[in-house]
Amino acid sequence: MIRLDIFSDPVCPWCFIGKANLDRALQDHPVNPFAIQWHPFQLNPDLPPEGVAKRAYLEAKFGGPAKVDAIHDRLREVARAAGVDMDPDIPQRMPNTLNAHRLIHWAGIEGLQPDMVHRLMRAYWTEGRDIGALETLADIAGEAGMDRAATLRLLSSDADAEDIAARDADARAKGVSAVPTFLVAQQYVVSGAQPPDLWAKVITELTPPAEGLVN
Repeated sequence: MIRLDIFSDPVCPWCFIGKANLDRALQDHPVNPFAIQWHPFQLNPDLPPEGVAKRAYLEAKFGGPAKVDAIHDRLREVARAAGVDMDPDIPQRMPNTLNAHRLIHWAGIEGLQPDMVHRLMRAYWTEGRDIGALETLADIAGEAGMDRAATLRLLSSDADAEDIAARDADARAKGVSAVPTFLVAQQYVVSGAQPPDLWAKVITELTPPAEGLVN
């Protein structure tokens, strides 16, 4: 198996699109060499725990309503082409995602990490749920098959918060500056929401031919 380390944030729209593109390539190539691990990277680590109003935050960050509208129009176009059900205007909150990343970490321990990443992204971008709220995160954990009550207790504590923050800081120190960032075999960096065709090519190049086949 070959490690595929993915640095992402559930509130990153390009991460949602990039995951959909990778998933499509993996579905088309069920025999592939990847052992996937998701890693934390907070786009907005300085947000308060309760988050902020998303639209006002983006307008201040990008320079006004017209700029945000243009960005959202572009995202809709790209998402549509990728077959992703996403409307950038649906989420009303821009959450602090530290707790979402803790949940992804715990889901990994239970072998549910890819599903949890998808559920969090869908909850935010498709359903407009506040994935910074502890009760919402606990609900999503329960929907994924985790123990909701136990997860809520963990979320209400500081469990693994320092570890997640340290992993985020380590990724930045090693050069990750935007997401999604994919690290193949701990050597090759692929940045951005790459199309399925690129991943198909990577999978083909990395997958050894089946034994016993004769040309």
